[in-house]
Amino acid sequence: MKRDYKLFFSLVVVAIVWGTTYLGIRVAVETIQPWYVTSIRQGIAASLILLYLLSKKQFQWIGWANFVLQMIPALMMIVIANGFTTIAEQTLPSGLTSILSALSPLVVYLSSSAIGIQKFTIKGLIGVLVGFIGVVFIFKDGLGDILDPNYKTGILFLSIAILSWSLGTVYTKFHSSKVTNISLNLFYQFAIAAVVQLVLARTFHPNIDMNLWSFRSLMAVIYLAVFGSVLAFFCYHYALKRVTAVQISILNYVNTIIAVFLGWLLLDEVIKLDFIIAAGLIILGVFITNYKKAT
Repeated sequence: MKRDYKLFFSLVVVAIVWGTTYLGIRVAVETIQPWYVTSIRQGIAASLILLYLLSKKQFQWIGWANFVLQMIPALMMIVIANGFTTIAEQTLPSGLTSILSALSPLVVYLSSSAIGIQKFTIKGLIGVLVGFIGVVFIFKDGLGDILDPNYKTGILFLSIAILSWSLGTVYTKFHSSKVTNISLNLFYQFAIAAVVQLVLARTFHPNIDMNLWSFRSLMAVIYLAVFGSVLAFFCYHYALKRVTAVQISILNYVNTIIAVFLGWLLLDEVIKLDFIIAAGLIILGVFITNYKKAT
């Protein structure tokens, strides 16, 4: 029962916190260049986890074999997926970002089925598709934005990010049985990502004026580091050891509901009947995907 409680808490944290990161990233890139946002974010996250590991006397070298295992999700899920999403959000509307991001569970489902860590079922596919339809329904008035040539570069970056995140999720699930210390592995992932992203930041933005960085954007980066990286990633990896990759990836749909709710709460955006219907479809999709008959 205790383990079930921890799993439920982890899933709730992932759904809520990552539902707020779309807003956090938009605020961060208002005055800070994207690669600096991501490198500072992951640098702070790595530092916080290092302090925790040192306090618990758990910090150690993980060996080259495990280092390589951590490098792959670091590059796929943090450098590419997180970094490219941050770049894309400079130009893409939040609605279009949510629609495209909702493709992730479908990619995860098909990839997991292809390599045999997820049994392909019509029920599972229907659940994923129903949830995706719910997301599309929320932003159906903005579907035309996909054809807007001004968003072409942003869509390309976001598409690469979605594919990289999805494949990284499947990879992490495939190796989840080898994980013995989530915090230690996350330290190396964040540290690797921070270094790579800092190199990219210095390469693409060699001359920056940090005086132009607003306090609001800096606070957003700190929020993304503490909650979006340290807390949410730990809960994500904890849950991924106990549920399928598809079950946790489908939380992207819940993230969309939360993101829209925050837009209403903080940005005075209007919630219409379409949102209520879409939320129902998303919840139905999650239920179909996760429902199992009692035995």
